[in-house]
Amino acid sequence: GGGSDAVATPAPVPAEFAGQTNPLGADAATAGAEIFKNNCVACHGEQGHGDGPAGIALDPHPKNLPELASIVGDDHLFWRVSTGKVGTSMVAWKGILTDEQIWQVVAFIRTLK
Repeated sequence: GGGSDAVATPAPVPAEFAGQTNPLGADAATAGAEIFKNNCVACHGEQGHGDGPAGIALDPHPKNLPELASIVGDDHLFWRVSTGKVGTSMVAWKGILTDEQIWQVVAFIRTLK
C-alpha cells in the first residue's frame, strides 16, 4: 500500500483553506456516510483504508483515511476532497458535491478507525 510515506508528511494546506474547521456537528457524519458510500468506497474502501475494489489497481494507492485524519486537521481534509490531488486518481469533488456535503464527508472520515 504505497500511501503511508506521504501520510507522514502531508502537504501544507493552501491559505484559502488553512484554519477552516468543520462548521457541522458530529451528526453530519450520518449524511457523510451515505455520500462516502456512493462516491468514495470504490477507491478508499468501506473503512477508508485505501483498499476499495477500484483503488487496488491505482498507483499511487488511495490514502488510508483514518491514518491521514489522525495527523491532519479538518482544513486539510476539506481541501483535498474539494480540489483533489494532482498526480493521483483523487478527483476534485467541488462542483460535484456542495461545501456542506464535503463537510459531511469530513465528519464521516473522522469516525473511521
